[in-house]
Amino acid sequence: MKNLFDITGQVVVITGGTGILGRCLAHYLASQGAKVAILARREELGHQIVENIRKEGGDALFLKTNVMDKAMLEQNLSDVLARYGRVDALLNAAGGNMPGATIPPDKSFFDLNPDDFKKVMDLNLIGTVLPTQVFLHPMAEQGTGAIVNFSSMSAFRPLTRVAGYGVAKAGVSNFTAYMAKEVASKFSPHIRVNAIAPGFFLTDQNRSLLTNPDGSWTQRGHDIIHQTPMGRMGEPEELCGTIHYLISPASEFVTGTVAVVDGGFNVFSI
Repeated sequence: MKNLFDITGQVVVITGGTGILGRCLAHYLASQGAKVAILARREELGHQIVENIRKEGGDALFLKTNVMDKAMLEQNLSDVLARYGRVDALLNAAGGNMPGATIPPDKSFFDLNPDDFKKVMDLNLIGTVLPTQVFLHPMAEQGTGAIVNFSSMSAFRPLTRVAGYGVAKAGVSNFTAYMAKEVASKFSPHIRVNAIAPGFFLTDQNRSLLTNPDGSWTQRGHDIIHQTPMGRMGEPEELCGTIHYLISPASEFVTGTVAVVDGGFNVFSI
């Protein structure tokens, strides 16, 4: 019987591939036989990740990028095609936040920095749209492919503080639904567009917000764990199974969805 989860030989492009979640996914997918193209800004770290994957017997490539620079992304695509000849999946994992786009407890909406708000919107939303526009081309030509965008808990309902980030991620979820119809009807019903919405995972971007210098939880960290039925933060490896499913033949009839991986955070009230 066919192995529905077989991704051997698939070429997977990961933006934001040097982040904690991105690099974990790169290692996992390479271990499952995928060929992984890691796109990110941090060159030294990117090359180190590729070296480690190769030591483990995987196949990976690092390319420096800027997800808001279409010309650079197009060069990345040329380099991926020169190396691997095709693109089977795109994971839009690039994103981030800035202090000026947040509203901490001691400030109000009037303190929001419009320039930082726009930068956060651009990084998370435009930084998803542009890579999709570029890497969709080979999928449209071959008639198959899978795109997985990265949404957030803040896309479902507003979370305190993260004003710009929440608006951007809500846009990512909406964009995902829009593109599911767009690509299936205009290019191929075998191209799927979905999103994943991670719950709370400790990353380089949120560590100072969720933990104190001594490693203990901040009040916000405690509040999140209290809101999560499983009673803890997620581990990066716990995203791998859902991503694997969404880019594999096992999800051939799944498109336009936002898959939640959050320990129950989004469904718990009181």
